[in-house]
Amino acid sequence: MTLLCWLLSSTMALTPALAQAPATDGVNVGKPSALRNLVPAAQLEQQSGLQYRQLKTEAAKQHALAPDDSPQLKRLRGIAARIVPFAKRFNPHASEWNWEVNLIGSRNINAFCMPGGKIAFFTGIIDTLKLSDDEIAVVMGHEMAHALREHARERMAKNGLTQLGANLLGQMIGGGRYAGLFDSGGSLLTLKFSRDDESEADIVGLDLAARAGFDPRAGVTLWQKMSANRNGTPPQWLSTHPSGTNRIRTIEQHLPEVMPLFDNARRPDRRQP
Repeated sequence: MTLLCWLLSSTMALTPALAQAPATDGVNVGKPSALRNLVPAAQLEQQSGLQYRQLKTEAAKQHALAPDDSPQLKRLRGIAARIVPFAKRFNPHASEWNWEVNLIGSRNINAFCMPGGKIAFFTGIIDTLKLSDDEIAVVMGHEMAHALREHARERMAKNGLTQLGANLLGQMIGGGRYAGLFDSGGSLLTLKFSRDDESEADIVGLDLAARAGFDPRAGVTLWQKMSANRNGTPPQWLSTHPSGTNRIRTIEQHLPEVMPLFDNARRPDRRQP
């Protein structure tokens, strides 16, 4: 067996499946994949911060970056302020991140959270789908989950294994030369996640939203809106994302785990993170 095959098979054995049994305190997705350790978090977050600043600069040049006094941006930042304190449940280092939330004028029905807590929403997803605060929280929780579960680190490690080969990978690990992984991974904004990543982000996002006092049932209405907006045209990400029907089914399966969190969050004596 080659080093490449061994690394892949060993990591797959260490990667836990999504929780099959009901959790007693929210969702339980186990530990992140060990494969992520091939990519240093600090360097990835530095790269993320650089690309995020470049995005803001380009958006500002096109007068598409919402100003701090924008009502929609204030709305987004208010929702994030309620969710972020619970992020450390899924990644202890999240309390050290310099979280940012920005709004970009674009028809794109999209949002993202880059490693290190760099969040951006496009106006298209809010305006076209007419999202409620609960639905925005579900979207935000989903995108934050990608960063918290370090899906980008894992995806870039897999890209490095595939594109660079076992010999070069060994040299990189031995000599500490990680730059090639970032070159091969390309822009973090266009990084594609797997179906398992997306499913995990869905249920972690529900947990985060519920703990912050947002109704996780909004995940169902969100994906009903997303499905209705497709107009029969397969979205670009259909090859890797679970279908809307499957996502709704998964959300409904996990609602019994997160509804108690939502009910608790609405109590006057609610627990703090």
